[in-house]
Amino acid sequence: MTLPPWLRLLLWPASVIYGDLARLRARLYAQGTLKTKRLNTPVISLGNLTVGGTGKTPMVIFLAERFLAEGKRVGILTRGYKGAAGTSDEIELMKFRLQDRVMFGVGPDRHREGRKLEEQGVDLLLLDDGFQHLPLFRDVNILLMDASQPLGREIILPAGRLREPVSAMERADLLVITRLEASPATLATIEKLQDYPVFSAVTRLLGFRRLGAGIQLLSAQEIGPGPFYAFCGIGNPKAFFQDLKTWNVTVAQTSEFPDHHRYDQRDSLELEQVARTAGTKAFVTTEKDAQNLSGVSFSEFPVFIAVIEMELPQQDAFFGFIRERLAARSAVV
Repeated sequence: MTLPPWLRLLLWPASVIYGDLARLRARLYAQGTLKTKRLNTPVISLGNLTVGGTGKTPMVIFLAERFLAEGKRVGILTRGYKGAAGTSDEIELMKFRLQDRVMFGVGPDRHREGRKLEEQGVDLLLLDDGFQHLPLFRDVNILLMDASQPLGREIILPAGRLREPVSAMERADLLVITRLEASPATLATIEKLQDYPVFSAVTRLLGFRRLGAGIQLLSAQEIGPGPFYAFCGIGNPKAFFQDLKTWNVTVAQTSEFPDHHRYDQRDSLELEQVARTAGTKAFVTTEKDAQNLSGVSFSEFPVFIAVIEMELPQQDAFFGFIRERLAARSAVV
């Protein structure tokens, strides 16, 4: 969410302090003053520099699917942000997509959770949202950046969206520019950073599921021409609305909810009331939101869930780089 200028100005001193503390913390880990723990299993970390969505969950699923196809036993380490009872909307989404083919370690102490998964026998661990989780050593550090939200004028929390200064990019082994279809010019700018291998990623629509009707995928033609009422509670809602436009889904109305919003019956009643007024034929939302719609019913309009996947045009080179980095670091140990 974009803060008004007056509030950003008011919070600026806090952002300066936050940034200084983030730099100090990173320096203490780099110097060894604060200790980093290492697991016996290779760890690939995925994360970003900002709050809000950059496509981390689709990227975790993308990586897991690839390594599973190669016969690897994959574990996913995650904090379970804004979740409860060892799960969250993002974890449930990953479980839904990956089923029982992967193991999960959920909790703030990712090293301890990783040790548990090692005892169960894993070949590879994916550290979800791990760029700032410096207590755990990672063999490959992947930084995701959203092309639809350039960092040029961003400032640090709480006045802005940055979790730490842009200089923290130096810790990355490679960059993945997500949602490149939203801003093709961004890749040309990022590619000037010669210190980083840069790969592009786009969001591809697989189809739609109807809420409460199982896992069957429907095409855009099967869900009808609309117009649709799009709503979501994710980190970057405007990117989802832009994706719908790219996929030629006609949207007449949109609503944004806070990230990780858990819907209730009052929400559905209010949405349907607006839908009637706007003349929409159905709702469309994200897979992450579907995990937060449990127990909520819509009596008048169907709800369709956009099912997506991450696609890397240069994926062979991408995975080749990861294998080289894993081999190089395993040879040093």
